[in-house]
Amino acid sequence: MVLSRVTPVPLLLLLLAGCAVGPDYVAPATALPDKFSEGSSQSVGDVTDVAWWKSFNDPLLNSYVEAGMAQNLSVLQALEAIVQAEANVVTSTAGAFPQVNLQAYDTGAGAGGDGASAQARKTSNTFGGSVPVSWVLDLFGLYQRAGEAAMAQLDAAYASADVAKLTLISSLIDSYINARLYQERLAIARSNLKSRRETLRLTQFQLDAGAASRLDVVQSEGLVNAQLSTIPQLEAAYRQQVYALSTLMGLPAATLIDQMNKVKPIPVTHARLASGVPADLIRNRPDIREAERNLAAATAAIGVAEAQLYPMISLNGTLQASVSANSLGNAGQTSWSFGPTLSLPIFDGGALRANVSSAESQARQAYLAWKQTVLKAVQEVETALAVVTRDGRTVSALRATVASYRDALELSTSSYRDGATSLLDVLDAQRAVSDAEASLADAIAQQAGDFVALNVAIGGGYAAQ
Repeated sequence: MVLSRVTPVPLLLLLLAGCAVGPDYVAPATALPDKFSEGSSQSVGDVTDVAWWKSFNDPLLNSYVEAGMAQNLSVLQALEAIVQAEANVVTSTAGAFPQVNLQAYDTGAGAGGDGASAQARKTSNTFGGSVPVSWVLDLFGLYQRAGEAAMAQLDAAYASADVAKLTLISSLIDSYINARLYQERLAIARSNLKSRRETLRLTQFQLDAGAASRLDVVQSEGLVNAQLSTIPQLEAAYRQQVYALSTLMGLPAATLIDQMNKVKPIPVTHARLASGVPADLIRNRPDIREAERNLAAATAAIGVAEAQLYPMISLNGTLQASVSANSLGNAGQTSWSFGPTLSLPIFDGGALRANVSSAESQARQAYLAWKQTVLKAVQEVETALAVVTRDGRTVSALRATVASYRDALELSTSSYRDGATSLLDVLDAQRAVSDAEASLADAIAQQAGDFVALNVAIGGGYAAQ
């Protein structure tokens, strides 16, 4: 129920001294360790504009990241959401300003017919207009808090766009690394196929010479066919990664296939690993900033809900003017009206109080979401550090393994030609080399991917130009 009455001007002036209700926003805080468990105690500062992927020294990859930042559809959608949020700031606060409208009319009138008198048959024309004005006085900060919420949502939209950019960088570089990995795996598979065909040829030669059995030939043929079967799968996996790259760059699938078919090695970086300290994440991670801005908006929404519990005063006025013209002359009239109106909620079934409770709960949820985002960010950096600091040892060990198995294959093949060892020794050595080379390629790609994960986890690069 709304109670409306005219309020005396002195009381109105007293009410103008009101202030915004609801809690004032205070930035959240949570306890964080001084350093990551496997990191240093040195801050990395602002890494948002550091193009860390350039340490791979791959101009093609650099151009892909640049194109993706400009053309990725998810990023463009997030940027468009900023425009919407900017408009929402205006609509959320527009009610605090005077509302002025202009209304006009022009009416003609007359009568005709044999039965009408001369006086009745005359014509007249009336035109005029009015200017209604209304102004809601924001005594309890309803529009002020609404503006605060809208500004916080605008900040959150900017942070959301940064999240989209960081996600793009991560996905695009991972797809590029995987594409180069499958190219390497294809090269390994084709090299192994060549080696196994050579073994088959040698075995067939020894069978013709009576130094090998038909079983040896069949085993060699089986390994050749087994190797052949892996190539189509690797080719398909490679193309899937290239198609993903195209889509991430806002292009039709297969747009980049010809360009990517020019084989390049798996990206390798020798950049220094730097994780910074947990406190750096509050500044650098856009998802944390987005969660914090959502909390600010939710806090302001409490004030909006509380302001609706209190009286609302509006000043309303209208200026009217009209002119009537007929055969007897012209006549004009002007009028005006002005006065305040008080609207006071008396009984609403508890809806307004429930709105306040709901807003308070949403603010508490927003705080918990912010805290969860911070802890997840710390976990992601800790996890990335745990793997990336150990990748180098894995790669080094696998390089030594490949070298050893290649020596063993060369020795076993030479011995087989001389009849000193069986074909089984050669086939086992070939399998060992094939598996070790594939594992090495996977480890190199994993090392690159973990480097990407660490830099994404610390919030690096989304503001790079």
